[in-house]
Amino acid sequence: MADLAGRVGAGAGEPPVRVTVVTTLPDRRLLLVHAHPDDESIGTGSTMAHYAAAGAHVTLVTCTLGEEGEIHVPELAQLAAAEADQLGGFRIGELTAACAALGVTDHRFLGGAGRYRDSGMMGLATNDHPRAFWQADLDTAAGFVVEVMREVRPQVMITYDPNGFYGHPDHIQAHRVAMRAHELAAAEGIAPAKVYWTAMPRSVLEAGLSHFTEAADNPFEGIGSIDDLPFGTPDEQIAARIDATDQHAAKEAAMRAHATQIPANSWLYSIAGNFGAEFMGVEYFTLAVGEKGPGSGPYGWEDDLFAGLGLDGDGSGRAPVAAAGVR
Repeated sequence: MADLAGRVGAGAGEPPVRVTVVTTLPDRRLLLVHAHPDDESIGTGSTMAHYAAAGAHVTLVTCTLGEEGEIHVPELAQLAAAEADQLGGFRIGELTAACAALGVTDHRFLGGAGRYRDSGMMGLATNDHPRAFWQADLDTAAGFVVEVMREVRPQVMITYDPNGFYGHPDHIQAHRVAMRAHELAAAEGIAPAKVYWTAMPRSVLEAGLSHFTEAADNPFEGIGSIDDLPFGTPDEQIAARIDATDQHAAKEAAMRAHATQIPANSWLYSIAGNFGAEFMGVEYFTLAVGEKGPGSGPYGWEDDLFAGLGLDGDGSGRAPVAAAGVR
């Protein structure tokens, strides 16, 4: 929350007057901890847009600038880490545009932009860079997340599973940092009531593998079984299925904002072209912390991440936030 105090009624030579302004945040507050710019759009874009459109306060924390990412825009190739090393700064602009497409106005970089650097893929020399997120002190990094929790008091947090969904060191570290932050926040009594990890049901992957077997643009090329993939969660372990198909266009727009990372002919868009709004608009999660709310279907999947928290939009869940100081 911005410092809202100022010099009120103070004339020349007079001491400033301290003013405290108390504001409130919406009943529902969602915090997401992601590793790089574009992860938020690919993995949780529809969910973010869904809750933002519904009036929830959505806060995104991105842990790095994504300096080691590939560049799919030829005229920007010189921004690469091995050349000008300016990709991270460029991706700030891409992330800003993506958040605008999703309707998310509260975005922060963990510890401030540039504190932690993209570590690159597992096993590369970039893992050992002195600012690599993979090398971050866990409690220090988690402390930055706790600062956000103190400010916005989220009831729900989303991050990755212990494998970072697919094994990238920054995703694994984002998981560790977010979960450590939850522990530290719990000691203060301000931890989110529910923590979800991003997931993809095996049934969805099986359907995709079957559908694209004979396709020319098969994104599963070389994959004989979903067991060959580094991700895939048994359906019975899924806790929530968020149907935000009405936000699929917002998610696609956010993904297209990350043009350096997601080429226009990406397999992501190929799948979307075949499966339509459901691919873009439906996202899945496992529940790591908290009590599962009411659900439906054979496994009782929730359709609302805030299910069971008793937040009915009557204002009872609003968080007062006080800002005081002298400018």
